[in-house]
Amino acid sequence: MSITTGTTTGTTPAEVERAEARTAHNYHPLPVVLAHGEGAWLTDVDGRRFLDLLAGYSALNFGHSHPRLIGAAHAQLDKLTLTSRAFIHDAFADFCAALGDLCGKELVLPMNTGAEAVETAIKVSRKWGYEVKGVPADRARIIVASGNFHGRTTTIVGFSDDPDARDGFGPFAPGFDTVPYGDLAAIEAAITPDTVAVLVEPIQGEGGVVIPPEGYLRGIRELCSRENVLFAADEIQAGLGRTGRTFACDHEGVVPDLYILGKALGGGIVPVSAVVGNRDVLGVLKPGQHGSTFGGNPLACAVGHEVVDMLATGEFQTRATDLGVVLRERLDALVGHGVVAVRSRGLWAGVDIDPSLGTGRQVCERLMARGVLAKDTHGSTIRLAPPLVISDEDLHWGIDQLAAVLG
Repeated sequence: MSITTGTTTGTTPAEVERAEARTAHNYHPLPVVLAHGEGAWLTDVDGRRFLDLLAGYSALNFGHSHPRLIGAAHAQLDKLTLTSRAFIHDAFADFCAALGDLCGKELVLPMNTGAEAVETAIKVSRKWGYEVKGVPADRARIIVASGNFHGRTTTIVGFSDDPDARDGFGPFAPGFDTVPYGDLAAIEAAITPDTVAVLVEPIQGEGGVVIPPEGYLRGIRELCSRENVLFAADEIQAGLGRTGRTFACDHEGVVPDLYILGKALGGGIVPVSAVVGNRDVLGVLKPGQHGSTFGGNPLACAVGHEVVDMLATGEFQTRATDLGVVLRERLDALVGHGVVAVRSRGLWAGVDIDPSLGTGRQVCERLMARGVLAKDTHGSTIRLAPPLVISDEDLHWGIDQLAAVLG
């Protein structure tokens, strides 16, 4: 697909106003109304084309309208879309087996959204603590990290330190101990006989692609094994190829007790999430104790299974690694030229912009005017997460536009 030339001014104000007129303003989207997507490119209602450097916060790791995923969805749509978990459908066992094998785990608990998967992991960890570890009733505690983003349910925002996510939504559920991200000694000091799990993101995406010190994940694994505590890794944004490995934990050769997955698992088509673990952990749940009407539905399983098959080849992980080198080299060259710092792993980067040049939002607005879509986070930081199918040429062009708006 040819590269966009010229500039864009954004979708007509009337379309933007119409889109926002009847919706709660819980988002502040860029003023663009998109109508079509293919690969790494999007087209708005006025026919303007944009290079997608966000990929739905990693939900679109395989790009827009990937033919394999669209084909899997179309085939399933013609057969069966929903049964609820009251019955078993013919796509369920194959999906769970394939995802379990990809993770090297025995059991899969399918849900829909990332936040649901995190809530599931919290419930499983507590129940495991009571029934297996022997923690007294209602005393289970879970260690979490500062700067975390695990979703927006009331339980989850209760242990967030982001005032936008937290303020005004209490009272919050107890049972969480927050320690600094990347500080292994702080985790060790926080563990008590009532601790049932350590819940962390191997890379903090919403925080600005914050990568912990080398050995942090290995240290958590060792501490949890020694202290009889579960290690729950939130790989919702970091997992499934984004960082150049199947899971971000793979960079340290670490296998958590629970993988928490979402985003890319739905192939950019349907919301699919899952918690994956062994029988001695997930086996604590009994019928009626947890569930979801849409979790593990036939359409989700068909698309999710195709995602797993695509990842099993290693093609996308290799592509993220190779293009990640290109991304990092181009971004490093901008340090001192409008960029203060860069953090990256695979095809995923947090870019701290010189505040004198504007906020992250302002930089993203300027990028949009040049045909590139990205997202800001926390002041003057922007995140770049191109679809793993992006071409080398398009990636270079996208970073050229960033250089131009900073120049």
